[in-house]
Amino acid sequence: MSFKSDIEIAQDATLIHIKEIAKKINIDEDDLELYGKYKAKLPLSLIDEGSIEKNNLVLVTALTPTPAGEGKTTVSIGLTEGLNKIGKQAISVLREPSLGPVFGMKGGAAGGGYSQVVPMEDINLHFTGDFNAVEKANNLLSALIDNNLQSKTGNLNIDPRTILWKRVIDMNDRALRDITIGLGGTGNGIPRQEGFNITPASEIMAILCMTTGFKDLKQRLGDIFIGFTFDKKPIFARDLKAEHAMAILLKDAIKPNLVQTLEGNPAIIHGGPFANIAQGTNTIIATKMGLSLSNYVITEAGFGADLGAEKFLNIKCVAAKLNPKAVVLVATIRALRHHGGTKAIAYDTPDLERVKNGFPNLEKHIENIRKFQIEPVVAINSFLSDSEEEVKFVIDSCAKMGVQAVVMNGWEHGGEGALDLAKAVVKVVGESATEFRPLYDWKSPMKEKIEKIATEIYGAVRVNYAKKALLNLKRIERLGYNDFAVCMAKTQRSFSDDATLIGRPTGFTITVREIEIAAGARFVIPILGKMMRMPGLPPIPASTNMTIDDDGVISGLS
Repeated sequence: MSFKSDIEIAQDATLIHIKEIAKKINIDEDDLELYGKYKAKLPLSLIDEGSIEKNNLVLVTALTPTPAGEGKTTVSIGLTEGLNKIGKQAISVLREPSLGPVFGMKGGAAGGGYSQVVPMEDINLHFTGDFNAVEKANNLLSALIDNNLQSKTGNLNIDPRTILWKRVIDMNDRALRDITIGLGGTGNGIPRQEGFNITPASEIMAILCMTTGFKDLKQRLGDIFIGFTFDKKPIFARDLKAEHAMAILLKDAIKPNLVQTLEGNPAIIHGGPFANIAQGTNTIIATKMGLSLSNYVITEAGFGADLGAEKFLNIKCVAAKLNPKAVVLVATIRALRHHGGTKAIAYDTPDLERVKNGFPNLEKHIENIRKFQIEPVVAINSFLSDSEEEVKFVIDSCAKMGVQAVVMNGWEHGGEGALDLAKAVVKVVGESATEFRPLYDWKSPMKEKIEKIATEIYGAVRVNYAKKALLNLKRIERLGYNDFAVCMAKTQRSFSDDATLIGRPTGFTITVREIEIAAGARFVIPILGKMMRMPGLPPIPASTNMTIDDDGVISGLS
């Protein structure tokens, strides 16, 4: 059986003018800032705090994924289509893709099959320029820092050895992780060690996703912690008078983007932090806008629920005072085989025993979601290789835990393939008097917050702190940042900080290597294990299979 590729399906679709999509959620044409026929920026004035409490926020997350991912975005879009098909007003509110994965291994983030947001090529590539604006704002601050080191006028006496700020680029480029700049003579600046992160890891991206408006944005940008002077005084972006110029670069990026699904339903796409090295969710502004415009908002958080969902709930929902009504846990039979010990070459080979052995991974994620007093629904994202016995085992095993598991086939059938999931979500939202409760209080001691996540969410027995991490904790206390949230940087491939420990590992220890400060975002980032914030390309990058013909038609994008 052969299927069209994602890009072929997207290119075959007949798109509706974005003005007509806007009408479906009562947005006046005059409020749209058009980017061609099928994309538009939305003004922040559309946010209505009074409507937010009345509407339903549903998070889509997943079990611990295989390297290719388990289809959260596809499920999110399919669920939105399914809810609209059963008469509910629903909108998808999603993250923007990064070019790193697009040209690397994982591909884009516009969904798949017949559960996609379109125009797919635009969304996966430059879109409306938000990533470019984040990159430029980040690198403007870098240029101002190095200029101040060189300048005699207004010199802040910054100790170059303490500078924590890095440049960014939205590409997987391992050669830029550790570099030396300022070589070639005195006219080229002060020589120092430097490096690049990927744009989704920029604190500017984190700030964009946490801000509530333009005034708050400028405050947060000014609060960015840069390093210290030679006499140990902390230096912030505001000391360089950088916040207004950076905000100017972000004046359009702060506005959410309106697009459409393949079935002509509205979708808002805004912000794009990764969940293994950042907070992994779209912007607070976009989520609040969705809740102002639609009865159901379907959003997703990156990687497994131990990463994206934990950060969505403990960081974003607390900061924005959001009350999610349900969580959809995406599971695939192939991922359960993986956690049961199947090698990658046999992921698509039915094996009931491997699925049984891998189920504890999903079980742990279900337990974790319930710690937040939210009821989950399990969506079994369907693959052709799934056997009836494997699927039945998952449904029955979830039922024993009091959780409904349903097969979701949105990739092949769009909204029709998500009707059962849509009904299950409506049932949970209607029957569960959800009163979301975060796992920790932001005002708790920093170590207590870190250890709460490590022991309760990951299942670790203890947390070790490297010498550098202990010094970082002292710095956090000295700077007055103890009441910040915690944004763990951890491998997405395991509950632990060891990517090889699949399934539901027990008896393990978490090691905090160092702790970074994102003062503008108002969280700290404990780094567990050997985490890299600048990925590299795989041996055969996805870009090698992409083409564009003489008419500008793209192939190979996924």
